[in-house]
Amino acid sequence: MRIGIAGYGNLGRGVECAIKQNPDMELVGVFTRRNPGDVTLLTQGVKVYSISEAVNMKDQIDVMIICGGSATDLPQMTPELAKTFNVIDSFDNHSAIPQHFENVDKVAREGGNLALISVGWDPGMFSLNRVLANAILPKGNDYTFWGKGVSQGHSNAIRRIQGVKDAKQYTIPIEVALESVRNGQNPTLASGEKHKRECFVVAEEGADLKRIESEIVNMPAYFADYDTTVRFISQEELHKEHAGIPHGGNVIRTGKTGWNEENNHVIEYVLKLDSNPEFTSSVLVAYARAAYRMKNRGITGCKTVFDVAPVDLSAFSPEELRAHML
Repeated sequence: MRIGIAGYGNLGRGVECAIKQNPDMELVGVFTRRNPGDVTLLTQGVKVYSISEAVNMKDQIDVMIICGGSATDLPQMTPELAKTFNVIDSFDNHSAIPQHFENVDKVAREGGNLALISVGWDPGMFSLNRVLANAILPKGNDYTFWGKGVSQGHSNAIRRIQGVKDAKQYTIPIEVALESVRNGQNPTLASGEKHKRECFVVAEEGADLKRIESEIVNMPAYFADYDTTVRFISQEELHKEHAGIPHGGNVIRTGKTGWNEENNHVIEYVLKLDSNPEFTSSVLVAYARAAYRMKNRGITGCKTVFDVAPVDLSAFSPEELRAHML
């Protein structure tokens, strides 16, 4: 399978690394909005192109993996590239997924291409587990906990505050809430009762620390509804202690079975990730294999993880899967 990468930030580099681990794939090219001469790849012999050159390589790429941000990049990039290529993205604005799907589906069908959107771990792997658990336990409750991990969106929100030089924000599950769900107590939990937020902030010299802290903890939609701690540290300490991008979380379904619903069950799916972008990249690459196989069967239009059979994700043959995985 010949893979192209559109965008070369943390996610794009992660995709490049994941391709190295999949011998049935090769990286054909990386496409960037930056000056191609300023981008250095890990893979020897692969060229970096301007994103405007992508359309000229339609016949050289089986699947284009789009590595952009959900806020402004993917709503434009995915429909545009889906006109020409089979594509995959990791669009993660949950409330906007239906509209994104419609936008991509139209152009993918017109171009005779297959597009897989919102591929990753949430949405993505967490979404699959929600569907499976709900199908198995129709009488029950769903819970999702994120973290402990770095929220890149919340970190960016802090960095936009006047007087902030740099920042990292961790989303942390509240253990007592998590344990009450695991114990089958079926609590009703507000957002602030499931998670707390911890912020490590590097302030500019002479900045008003009390004002910065107040702006963070009172920021609507980000911190105001949560128990938020702000810690001011040096740039050196941030680089030394908080350089990584870990994340993860838990999807839990509690449910009842029996004629009188007398038996309780808990289904839990857990992720603990050293690198959020590298894990997301690995999911994208697995789904690139599925996209290639599905397109070869004549499937076009926009799809999600719900439409992909597990056999299409695996590098193993159906015979090997039946013998060793079933």
